Amino acid sequence: MTRPPDGAVRPRAAAAPQVALEDPRSPEARALVGALDDYLEALYPPDNNYLLDVEALCAPEVSFFVARVGGMALGCGALRLLDARSGELKRMFVAPEARGLGIGSAILQAIEQRARQLGLAELKLETGTAQPEALGLYRAAGYRPCAAFADYRPSPLNLFLAKPLVANLRRH
Repeated sequence: MTRPPDGAVRPRAAAAPQVALEDPRSPEARALVGALDDYLEALYPPDNNYLLDVEALCAPEVSFFVARVGGMALGCGALRLLDARSGELKRMFVAPEARGLGIGSAILQAIEQRARQLGLAELKLETGTAQPEALGLYRAAGYRPCAAFADYRPSPLNLFLAKPLVANLRRH
């Protein structure tokens, strides 16, 4: 970690993020989810926040990931199974001091890899219009507009994106 003149601890850009499945009930995971809740609640009215709480993140159909740099938990994301062929990207967050280090991309890649391992053909997500960095990440990764899904209600404050997943098929 480096300590800039303002005294804040920031991760080194050279350290590669390590992303792994973790228990969302851990103190570090709870802190990330809480920071994400605070961030989203500042951007959107309550009826436009579709937050999964920590207990919902422990459900059998959810895979929860934490990204670490130098051992520090700096980001999270989850995959929630929607049905036998599709999943939903949930709870994507990178701590503000760690943005721009590739952590969001690393989490997204880990979630997509898990989705492929589970045999899913498509990933979907709902995100807000006031998050240009997130939208840029998703679009750069191949997510494109789709119709609202599950129990989401379309509004001027949210967008729905999807990405087909190509299975790693080997011919013998």
